[in-house]
Amino acid sequence: MSEPLLSTHGLKAFYGDFQALFGVDFEIGSGEVVALIGANGAGKSTFLKSVMGAIKVGSDMVRLQGKPSGGLPPHLMVANGVAIVPEGRRLFAGMSVEDNLRVAIDHKAGGTDTWTLDRIYKLFPILKDKRRDPVQSLSGGQQQMVSIGRALLNEPKVLLCDEISLGLAPKVIGEIYEAIPSISAAGTAIVLVEQDVGLAKKASDRLYCMLEGKVTLTGNSADVSREEISAAYFGAGHAVA
Repeated sequence: MSEPLLSTHGLKAFYGDFQALFGVDFEIGSGEVVALIGANGAGKSTFLKSVMGAIKVGSDMVRLQGKPSGGLPPHLMVANGVAIVPEGRRLFAGMSVEDNLRVAIDHKAGGTDTWTLDRIYKLFPILKDKRRDPVQSLSGGQQQMVSIGRALLNEPKVLLCDEISLGLAPKVIGEIYEAIPSISAAGTAIVLVEQDVGLAKKASDRLYCMLEGKVTLTGNSADVSREEISAAYFGAGHAVA
């Protein structure tokens, strides 16, 4: 791979005196889909927060297109081309679907128009039908589509997705994951934080497995065996469903 779009170098993160990440090395290139898997408490969400600037880390620990970016506040990371689909969606209740999407247009990175409202509606047609509805009236899966659409309208070079399948029905998860190839084909790099190993493996080009704040396995998703993932995910002696 040429110079990574986003990379971390010996990334360490702390909550007060508690160390949550221990020297995490990670990289992703343009248009690549990379999964970050691991059990609850492995450090996946902390990794995303560290990249986004929600947790203070050393400048050289996070690089965006080779430029030290660790510790920049979240609004500057968005301006520099990194957007997040947060766990829990965090939409604006009381506003319509379209108004939730338009919020992002006002804060997008740069002057590009890769992602427009029309393109989001083509990606998720149900949102066009419900564009004037209050966002809180939507199903959980439809709200997740709004959250993804809002992040894309920031025109990110890198899209961080935190547990986008959590709590959703299998059919809806399938609909959301069907959109991933279209997003990456536009050149957007996607980091998928996911507990569902099978889903993550199928949707990604490469994967990283974390355990207790450390990377325990990395490789091409198609080449990594379930036995290797099992040992890396929980430690030896556990099976992955």
